[in-house]
Amino acid sequence: MIPFEVPGPPYRTAQVADWVYRRFAPSFEEMTNLPLDVRRELSARYGAPRPAPVTAQEADDGATVKALFPGGYETVAMRYPGRTTVCVSSQAGCGLGCTFCATGQMGLIRNLSPHEIVSQVLWAGGVLEERPGNVVFMGMGEPLANHDAVVEAIRLLHDEVGISARRITVSTVGLVPQIDRLARQPWPVTLALSLHAPDDETRSSLVPINRRWPVAECMRALRDFRAARGRRVSIEYAMIADVNDRSWQAELLASLVAGTDIHVNLIPLNPTPGFGVPGSTRVDLFAAELRAAGVNVTVRDTRGRDIDAACGQLALAEREASLVGIRRR
Repeated sequence: MIPFEVPGPPYRTAQVADWVYRRFAPSFEEMTNLPLDVRRELSARYGAPRPAPVTAQEADDGATVKALFPGGYETVAMRYPGRTTVCVSSQAGCGLGCTFCATGQMGLIRNLSPHEIVSQVLWAGGVLEERPGNVVFMGMGEPLANHDAVVEAIRLLHDEVGISARRITVSTVGLVPQIDRLARQPWPVTLALSLHAPDDETRSSLVPINRRWPVAECMRALRDFRAARGRRVSIEYAMIADVNDRSWQAELLASLVAGTDIHVNLIPLNPTPGFGVPGSTRVDLFAAELRAAGVNVTVRDTRGRDIDAACGQLALAEREASLVGIRRR
């Protein structure tokens, strides 16, 4: 339930929970079926039922909004034809140091609490003016490095907000013991492995944790999760020019998923310093090579480049601007 005490009889707590989890109220003042003195007391004690963004940006397409919250974590709300999705962060920053990722350049600042994670979905509900249909743990941080808080957030999203666990995707760069642990949870979430390269040499240069749990172990954990949970699993593959977009890598990736129903999502990289984006022809050719080998593959629609919508870009920009301001004083 809600992470604050509500004065008065027990049914008041249920009323507040309804406003928080189902009406996405950003303030206690809006909870008009509560007595004025209760609203004032809650406001005085807690300020607001959930954190408000420090800043928010809307993309030119009008269908993507990105917010930066106090403490330096981000959320993206996206509207597609017939569906809505919110991309949430599980940490402020990230300690795993993926070299092409803006969040990885920040280092780990802290883990988020379950309420901070769920509040991102509640914010998106207010922006989208409806309960988000899908939640993806693909924002800042490694979700499985904050396993307990993420699992509790999943429970709250399912039980309180009313989002089916089948509509929730947890992405990981390959913390193998935590993948196995997640497989034992009761929630039928979808698992996505951020692979980004099919060979250990390239992947280790992009995703340093690969030195501890290499490609073969990650793929084993992914297949075991699929067998244990009966849920579809997928591979996320950020396409990086002249790094992981070669034909031999498409062939090797196809061999990793041969004989399975693992789905591959190709994601043209949002540019970060030192890493470029393949042209659309190269991406399409890579996808065609996978399809020719019998792989289920999708080229992800890249949203919000005009608002730095890749995870960590807005927070990193704000952080750098703040440091510049400090230096100028």
